[in-house]
Parts: sequence; structure tokens; C-alpha cells
Amino acid sequence: MRKRGKAAACLMITALTAIAAVLPGCQPPDRKGKIEIELVQYKPEAVEVFEMLEEKFNASHDNIHLTIESPNDAMTILKTRFIREDAPDIIGIGGDINYPNFLDSEMLMDISDYRGLADINPSYLTIDKQLEFIPMNGTYAVPYVANAAGVLYNRAMFQENGWEIPETWEEFKALCDTIQAAGIQPLYFGFKDTWNCLAPWNAIAVDLAPADVCSRVNRGETTFTEQYREVAERMLELLPYGQKDPFSYGYNDACTAFARGQSAMFTIGSYAVPQIKSVNPDMDIDTFVLPASDNAQENVLNSGIDLQFSVMADCPEKEAAYEVLDFLLADENVQAYLDNQNAVPCKNGDFKLPSMLDGVADYIKEGKMVDYQDHHYPTEMAVDALIQTYLIQKDTDAFLAGFDQDWQRYNRDLIAKVQRYEEEHPDTGAEGGTNQ
Repeated sequence: MRKRGKAAACLMITALTAIAAVLPGCQPPDRKGKIEIELVQYKPEAVEVFEMLEEKFNASHDNIHLTIESPNDAMTILKTRFIREDAPDIIGIGGDINYPNFLDSEMLMDISDYRGLADINPSYLTIDKQLEFIPMNGTYAVPYVANAAGVLYNRAMFQENGWEIPETWEEFKALCDTIQAAGIQPLYFGFKDTWNCLAPWNAIAVDLAPADVCSRVNRGETTFTEQYREVAERMLELLPYGQKDPFSYGYNDACTAFARGQSAMFTIGSYAVPQIKSVNPDMDIDTFVLPASDNAQENVLNSGIDLQFSVMADCPEKEAAYEVLDFLLADENVQAYLDNQNAVPCKNGDFKLPSMLDGVADYIKEGKMVDYQDHHYPTEMAVDALIQTYLIQKDTDAFLAGFDQDWQRYNRDLIAKVQRYEEEHPDTGAEGGTNQ
């Protein structure tokens, strides 16, 4: 074992039990001679499927022993372990702001030579490149599964009333008016939980704002006041179609209300389906893209990487780590994860998608997907709370001005770094692959 903490623990056990002569080395007898690979992943809700995969891997590999850990608050644990120089071999994290932070710290291995990358949907590889603060040569993560956000809808209710799926913003509002006229509430919001405000925000922004708006702001080329005005205004247009006080109800309330038929639609991601089905297991749910644009051709699916694997830069057993990745990417193992977590595969292949993604399956196959804008927002800025406050106060000018001001405040060092890079590499410009 190479880990300093584990080595110390083994030495202590040996000393206390005084059987060093009986157990040569610090590995249990059944692991003697095996390469140890440790994977720490950040989704505790997926612990069941990862326990199955760990057991399956170890039963089928004689030369490698895999340990998969799925702790609560994994990101805090990982950061603590990094400080202690006790990193695992592989980490499983989301395609959010944590990924470029780790990448910027030079903690991840360039895995450009990993052959499994050829099977990954190029759209998700592009999303990862766009997360980079400054352009990086190489590839540092294998996108595994994604999720999708738009509008969940009660398919049975739609079929019963003959409602058609809208393809433009005006058609969407007309649908909401029709549903209201039928005495049914169109939408239900869980805006008491501030993060719920990000679901419709992201779904609208992917149609109306540049995908690389954050990069452009960092380079000093534009402002959020210029790029987010229409996004903000359309967020306000949603409110009349929900319950009277959306800020008194949280995520669980909204899931329960939608499950009980108290609204025809719910502006949330596919990740909410298990919670909804826990209330109404027989509910027939489908998804459509929230059509924020007035041009149907501009519609894209809001989809981001929910889980991806990175090999740590100091992993001494690169080939063994690649063998673990090969196992995880085997079609049957990807399908097992999809079935367990209602996820979207980042790997190309003939996978069976959850039925609640029927309405967006073509977007996934065609790669018409754009990442969540909030994956590029610094956590400290608390953009979800800013949006909630805006929806309460309804002052668009103040909200946008505050967004720009807070962005400069919380990204001061990053902006300086990006602009310094631009000065040193004047020929790269906007094509350099900086974060969206």
C-alpha cells in the first residue's frame, strides 16, 4: 500500500498483534500480491450500485483489488485528504466548478492515451474542455453519466387533455394558459430551497445566453447585464403559472405536489424522478426541453456531467487504474448504473434510457446539449440565493448589476489569471477552450 495513513495503520496493527512474522506485509491474505486501487466517488445515493460494481470487479480480477468509497460530503473529505497527501487513485466527481479547481491545482493525470475516451459522446468531452479556466493540453476526466433538465410533465394528463409539447416560448406560455383555463395549475415550484431556482434558470439560459458567457465575462468581453437580461425576464414570466407563494414550498413539497397531480408540469431535472416516484410509483413522467427561444431550431437540452472519473496525477498504477475504468465503462455496467440512478449515459451505445427521457432522447443522440450555466459559478457567490431574491423583489436592473458586481468580487483572482493568459497568448482568443 502506498498511502501514508494506511501504511501507518498497518504498522500499528502489526505491532499490537505481534504477528508480523505470520502476516508478511500489511495486506490481508486474500489481497497478497494484488495491486490496490482506491476510488472515492461523491454520490452517496449511488452507494448500492457501486457496492455491486466493486464486488463484481473483485470477483473477476485476480491481479487488482478495487475499493470504492461513497462517503457523505465526499468533496470535503477529498480536499482534506489532498492536503494530507493521501489521495485515492481515482476520483468520481461532477462536471462542475470543483473539476477545474482540481485541474488548476495540477492534481489530475492527463489520460489522453486512454482508449476508452473514443467511446464517449463528444458533446460531453467538449463540456469538460469548456469547464477549464484556461486552455489545457490533454484530457483529464472520463465523463460517465449525465443528467438532463427541462420540464417534467404528467404524460397521462397531457394525453387525456390533448395538450401538445411546445417548441417556442410563446407556445409554452400558451400551453400554460390553456392548462390554467382547464382549472389545473401548470407548474409547481420549490423555491424555498434556493437551489431549485437554478433548474429553470439553467434551462432558459442554455437557449438564450452564450454557452461561454462566463469565459467572455472573465476575458472582459461582455457583462451579465448584457447577456442575462432576457433570461431574467423570462424567469419572472414563469411565476404566474405556479402556486401563489412558491417561496414557502421546498423541493420535497414540489415533488410531492407534482406526484399527486397538483400541477401538470415541474421545471426540474431528471434527478427528481426517484423522489417523485417515491410518492407515486405508477406516475407516467416524460420530459421536454424548456423552449426559451422564439425559434424552435435554437432549442437545446440542458445536460451536464453528473459523474466522471479522473485518475490522480500521483497514481503509481496507471494501467491498473485504466483497467478499472474499462470495467466501469463496460456496457452492462453502464446500464446497471443508468437503471439504478435514472441517468443519461455519456458513452455512445445502444443503451436503454429511462422512460422519463423519451421526449429528449433525440437531443441526446444528436448531441444537441449544453452544460448547466451554474456549473461555472463559484460556490461562494451563492447565485441560487441571488435568483431567489430577484424573483421576490422583481428588480431586473438591480439583479443584473448585482450579478456583475458579485462576479468580479468572487472571481477576482481567476479573472486576473485568465486575462494574464490572454495577454501572453494573444492568438488563442475565444477559441482557447476556457470555461463556459
